[in-house]
Amino acid sequence: MKPFFWIAFVIVAVIAVFAVQNSAASPVLLRFLFWKFETSLVYTILGAIGLGIFLTLLFWIPREIRSYLRRSKPQSATPPASPSP
Repeated sequence: MKPFFWIAFVIVAVIAVFAVQNSAASPVLLRFLFWKFETSLVYTILGAIGLGIFLTLLFWIPREIRSYLRRSKPQSATPPASPSP
């Protein structure tokens, strides 16, 4: 599990450096249906990354819970056969 945390740390560090380097970028106009929202490029990038992480966890966590419950479910025990006389 430790390699996963190191990889995640490196990815977060790269995202942070990328966001800081693009902090002086011009504002971005986001349009969705009837909404128009103007924000900084940094917030747009960080929001997209955050939304991606959230959606990944939203689909991953229930699958892991089901997998855990299947593994921890006791095997259907069949009664031992009675010895023949």
